[in-house]
Amino acid sequence: MLRIDKLSKRYGDHLVFQGLTHTFQPGCVALCEEDSTGKSSLLSIVAGELAPDAGSVWINGLSLRDMPQAAKARLAYVPDDCLSFPALTGREFLVQRAADKQAALDDTVSGFADRLGLTPHLDKRFEQMSTGTRRKVFLVAAALGKPAVVVADGPSNGLDRQATLALAEQFKHWGQDRVVLFASYDRTLVQACEAQIVEINTLR
Repeated sequence: MLRIDKLSKRYGDHLVFQGLTHTFQPGCVALCEEDSTGKSSLLSIVAGELAPDAGSVWINGLSLRDMPQAAKARLAYVPDDCLSFPALTGREFLVQRAADKQAALDDTVSGFADRLGLTPHLDKRFEQMSTGTRRKVFLVAAALGKPAVVVADGPSNGLDRQATLALAEQFKHWGQDRVVLFASYDRTLVQACEAQIVEINTLR
């Protein structure tokens, strides 16, 4: 469902990683390494937000380089910075994302919002929200449609324990038939969703 092939990335003279190759099967996969190991760069590349210096990404059999629009349609991304649309309300953002994905804001989506404790805050603008609330909006957006791959950078940052456990339950559910690839130091989340812990330098 997700394959990376010979991915490399450097910033100036700093080589972040080189030759990463791996095929991810359905399930939860956690990158738990310390900072400066390339976690965010790898996730951004998989999400199509950052170009690699070499290599390719395949999402559900679609090349992210050659068929970016089709590949991204099979992916959901929760970035580390969730303040991309400061003037939008959470509800407006979800409506916009649903239209983009040709998906419905159905009971499954609203139920996830309820479990995260997001529903009372949906009519706030992003600039009025806490960091955790912004992240919850992006997490709920990841429930729209049925992406083959969910990519999340620090998905539980700013969440309380109840919301973290609700997120872990959702990740575990998604992992039954899709790849959930995320970076996190949150052991509660990693253990509760039964994620496989992977180190970037082992992706060869």
